[in-house]
Amino acid sequence: MHLDYTPEQRAFRAEARAWLEANVPKARLPSFDTAEGFEAHRAWEGRLHAGRWSAVTWPEAYGGRGLDLIRWLIFEEEYWRCGAPGRVNQNGVFLLAPTLMEYGSPEQKARFLPKMASGEEIWAQAWSEPQAGSDLAAVRATATREGDDYVLRGHKIWSSRAVFADWAFGLFRTDPASERHKGLSLILFPLKAPGVRIRPIPQIDGEAGFAEIFLEEARTPVANRVGAEGEGWAVCMATAGFERGLMLRSPARFQATAARLAALAARGRPDATQQAAVLQAVMDAEAYALSIYATASRLMAGGRIGAEASCNKLFWSELDVALHRAALSIQGARAELADTGDGWLDGYLFSLAGPIYAGANEIQRNIVAERVLGLPKG
Repeated sequence: MHLDYTPEQRAFRAEARAWLEANVPKARLPSFDTAEGFEAHRAWEGRLHAGRWSAVTWPEAYGGRGLDLIRWLIFEEEYWRCGAPGRVNQNGVFLLAPTLMEYGSPEQKARFLPKMASGEEIWAQAWSEPQAGSDLAAVRATATREGDDYVLRGHKIWSSRAVFADWAFGLFRTDPASERHKGLSLILFPLKAPGVRIRPIPQIDGEAGFAEIFLEEARTPVANRVGAEGEGWAVCMATAGFERGLMLRSPARFQATAARLAALAARGRPDATQQAAVLQAVMDAEAYALSIYATASRLMAGGRIGAEASCNKLFWSELDVALHRAALSIQGARAELADTGDGWLDGYLFSLAGPIYAGANEIQRNIVAERVLGLPKG
């Protein structure tokens, strides 16, 4: 595959680079898994929005620039190159927003997208449940219609950003007699509403990056259902496609890590095994980037993200672990020190979650086997 850029794309890259170099905070922001850091990152989302960089592919009416996916990939490369802060609203901007663009009503788009782009409203994902983690079709949380409202009952878990977020999008059973994939609906609900109780879940570093959500007679308008009632599985699979296959983990994230890894290896004295691990990780980061450029080109030509998104998810999650494992190997015993300031240990600990979130890799391998390769079910 030969990857080249048009003069217009090069000009866009220069514009993005200049803005980021002038606006990215000089000091690292506190973790957005803390109250202080969450608000600092919300303010950064606002600054991105003011420069019209928070959602470059969105229509201008909703706060975007109306650009194509190739320019989004270029922007991501510049974003990660300069070490810009993580996106605290990634659940909204990269997952829910594309779903609303495809399935949302005009009223929903006008209500939610501008405030999402500006960071005024931060979103959490509320899919998993204690009995339905990797098996999303086993959700038990219910949404019972009463007039113009749904009454939400149930228990969600592992909800990213839910401790401090404003809204969540969740999968609920709107047909109590239904089973598995049928009778489900995707519903948006405010996290500060009566009947919504949040319990933080400390991570390995002690910070609350996740939460349990207890829904006890919580209400949300029927107008906050995305898509037709009972068709939530198809809507959520579109969201999962964006999560696994394209927007949640842009290739620039791993290319930036690969560049840091190569620099670390150049400064150190890696043995032959470590050198091979570095080379493989760097090549894999570039291969993933080329693959995503191909996916973006296909989507721009009218294609869709299908079951092959699971292949991407498997690749980027295992690539992230390999990149950080290679770095820790080069550092040796020093890698276990938490105060080195280089981020490799924190990055490694977070990478271990990659094979679990966005659909456990064991489940993704089953999807690839059955729906991509056409193998029989075991």
